[in-house]
Amino acid sequence: MRVIFLTYNQKASEAISLPLQRKIEYMALQAGIVGLPNVGKSTLFNALSNAKAQAANFPFCTIEPNVGVITVPDQRLIELEKLVKPQKVVPTTVEIVDIAGLVKGASKGEGLGNQFLGNIRNTDAIIHVLRCFEDENVIHVDGNVNPIRDKEVIDTELQLKDLDSVEKKLSRVEKMSKTGDRDIQRCIEVLKELKNFLEQGKNARAFEISKEEKEKFIHDLFLLTIKPVIYVCNVDEKSVVKGNQHTQQVMEAVKNEKAEILFISAAIESEIAVMESYDDRKLFLEDMGLSESGVVRLIKSTYILLNLATYFTAGVQEVRAWTITKGMLAPQAAGVIHTDFEKGFIRAEVIAYDDYVALGSENACKEAGKMAVQGKDYIVKDGDIMHFRFAV
Repeated sequence: MRVIFLTYNQKASEAISLPLQRKIEYMALQAGIVGLPNVGKSTLFNALSNAKAQAANFPFCTIEPNVGVITVPDQRLIELEKLVKPQKVVPTTVEIVDIAGLVKGASKGEGLGNQFLGNIRNTDAIIHVLRCFEDENVIHVDGNVNPIRDKEVIDTELQLKDLDSVEKKLSRVEKMSKTGDRDIQRCIEVLKELKNFLEQGKNARAFEISKEEKEKFIHDLFLLTIKPVIYVCNVDEKSVVKGNQHTQQVMEAVKNEKAEILFISAAIESEIAVMESYDDRKLFLEDMGLSESGVVRLIKSTYILLNLATYFTAGVQEVRAWTITKGMLAPQAAGVIHTDFEKGFIRAEVIAYDDYVALGSENACKEAGKMAVQGKDYIVKDGDIMHFRFAV
C-alpha cells in the first residue's frame, strides 16, 4: 500500500493523481422558481441569467433551457484573493430552475402536472414568486391581483400530491398493524395527524414533529410541501424596502410556515441586469436605498435557508469555497472535496477567517499560534480556512 501524507490546499492538487482529481465531488444546491403566469417569475429568472451584472465575479451559465448555475456572492473570497493572489478563484454555486407548467389539476396529471411536480421534487428549496404589484398593463390570469389566492392555487396542488403520498403509505402500514409493533402504531398515528393537517390546507413544513420521528416516519415520503420555501413578493419600485398592503397579507398568511420572505422588484432587477458598469449598478442601488440587489439577497437567503455553510481552501493555484451543511464534522467536510479525503482523514489544520485576514498570511497565522490542529470530532465553522491531512 502506498501512503501519502499531505495538506489539501492547492499543493494537494499537484500531489494527487489525475484519476483522483477527476473524482472530485461538489455539493449541488438546487432551488426551483414557481409561480402563476404574469407574476414576474420569468422576469426574475431572466435577471438571474444576467447575474454577472449584479456583482463583481458573479457568473451564470445555462445547463438546460430552464436551468442556470450562479455563484453565491461571498465578500470573503474577494478578501482572500487579495491576500493569497491565486491563479484562480472558485466560488460555490447554486442551481436555479425555472419550473413551468402548473395548472389547476396538476396533482392529477393535468397539463404538465406530473412534470411540474417531478421538477419540484428534485429541488432542495422552493422560490415561490407572488405578484404584489398593481399594473393595468400586465393582466393577471385571474383578472385581479391577489397574492394569497395565487399562493393557495399552487399550495393546493402540492398538498393534494402530498396527501396522496401519505394515504398510500398509511394504507400499507395499516396492513401491518396487527403485529402490535410500537413503531408501526406510532407511524399510523403520525400519518393520520399529517393527513388531517394537509386536509386543512396547511403545508407539511409547519407540521410539528420531532426530528427523530420525522426521519423515521415521514422522510421517505419526499413531501413537496415540507421543502423549505422563500416567498418572493414581486413589488413595484416604491415597495422594495417597506412592502405594501399585498406583502402584509403574505406575511400574515405564512407566519407559521417557517418560511423566508423577500421583497424584490423584478422590473428593477431587469434594469440592473443590463447595466454594463459595476459602478453604475452600485450607484443605482444606492439611489434606491438598497445595499445589494434582490438577486444577490435571494441567492444568499436560499443558501441560509438550507442550513448551509462555507469553508475555504487557499493556495497560490486556487482559492476555493466549499459548501457544507452546518454542524458537519471535519472528515465529512473533507469528503466534500473527495471521498478519499474522508476515508483517510488524519487531521485538519484550521485558521479562522478573521485571523487570516487580520494577520495577512498562513505563515503569519502559524507564527502567531492561530493555526489549530483539529481531529475527527471537530465541527467545521463557517469561514474556516482548512488544510486536510489524509492517507490513501
